[in-house]
Amino acid sequence: MNSSKASPSNITYRLVKHVRQQTYERLSKAAVESTKIFILDSLGVALSGTRVPMVRELETVAAEWGSGNAARIWGSGRRVPAATAAFINGYQIHNQEWDCVHEPAVVHPMAVVLPTLLAWSEAQGGVSGRQLITGCSVAVDVATGIGRAALNKMRFFRPAMCGALGATAGLANIEGLDAATTRSALGLAYSQLSGTMQAHIEGSPVLPMQIGFNTRVAFDAVRLARCGIRGPVDFLEGPFGYFTLMDPEWEPAEFAQLETREAITELSHKPFPSGRATHGGIDGVLTLREQHGFALEHIGEIRVRAPPLVIQLADRAPLPDMVPSYARLCLPYVAATALLTGSVGVDDFEPTALSDPHRQALATRIRVELNENASRNALAPQRVEISLLDGCELALDLPAVLGAPGRPLGHERHCAKFRRAATSGLRPMSARAMDHLQQLVDDLEQLDELCQLVDALVFDPDTL
Repeated sequence: MNSSKASPSNITYRLVKHVRQQTYERLSKAAVESTKIFILDSLGVALSGTRVPMVRELETVAAEWGSGNAARIWGSGRRVPAATAAFINGYQIHNQEWDCVHEPAVVHPMAVVLPTLLAWSEAQGGVSGRQLITGCSVAVDVATGIGRAALNKMRFFRPAMCGALGATAGLANIEGLDAATTRSALGLAYSQLSGTMQAHIEGSPVLPMQIGFNTRVAFDAVRLARCGIRGPVDFLEGPFGYFTLMDPEWEPAEFAQLETREAITELSHKPFPSGRATHGGIDGVLTLREQHGFALEHIGEIRVRAPPLVIQLADRAPLPDMVPSYARLCLPYVAATALLTGSVGVDDFEPTALSDPHRQALATRIRVELNENASRNALAPQRVEISLLDGCELALDLPAVLGAPGRPLGHERHCAKFRRAATSGLRPMSARAMDHLQQLVDDLEQLDELCQLVDALVFDPDTL
């Protein structure tokens, strides 16, 4: 059988059909609102991400990729080629581990999707808020559909790779590409995917760069496909496709509701700028202390019982010379920080905080242990147990972690997180600028030209 032939039962065929048929009018009110919520959330953490010094280094390197002024880097407003803007803006979204996540898929879809779609739209001009909402929604459907089907332990960096496929789908939707061009674009994107879990294990600063690399993948894929270049058509199910090489243990039934599930409504907020796998520990220790009011010096031991994915991602020893990218994925450190400070913020990954002997000492009393959940891709349920020196045992079961659909952050805390993020960048955004940006996103479906949204993504309050 020639597997390249379109078949209604073929998952790739269904993905392409969904990308082409999705319209703003077909989206539910919940999907539209969720898309706007996570657009604002992503813009906020991107503005915060400007504070990371490596942004300037990457801009210097990217300057050698070519000249142009088609799109802007969020925060500075510097004009660069559109693919370069997507690369830097994607890096800024993910460089502090503060961006939203689809937990069942283990994918951070908006980190790749939003900067790609916005940079492309700014460069093209004439793209509306409704088109962005639709493009983001269908992109998240594709990215998380592929991610949630995987059953095996992550080896490749799924957030970036699935994000690139999703971003390619979103661009195809915005541009109204035909079926053959859309499928070629997705195949061309697959042929360029990059990113492994080695950077994650080592806590390497290249980890968030893998998000940026994959924004450029989506750009190039769509441009090549529009030139008539044919990409692999069986990029998912072929003998050397994604589900053969990247995630070979997978469940086709996960695509059963592809056209109706509206995955954008399933995203989780990340209340804290650390790996999502650390959030159960933070949530648990803060809740238990609020409930029982124990003193920190009375803690004997803390145990976070969690699924295998949490062990893989966040069970690492605290080190006095940790770099921020390592510490954000160190559950003992971030849980200790939460207990000592009452929360976890971007300043908690500065050198003075990382080497704080009080945090280091408390972190050594926090253990991460495997629970009975056999899923390799689940982040919940979790259980946090605290043994006090007087013999008292405290425990909290977390069927869902704060920020997940089962335990949502809520409108007030969502807005507070956005403002906390937008004021923590290299140059804090003014209250008036934040109000303006938030209003633009709230009314995004009324916006005829997305350049107006990018206009608001600068720190200088005098521009308003």
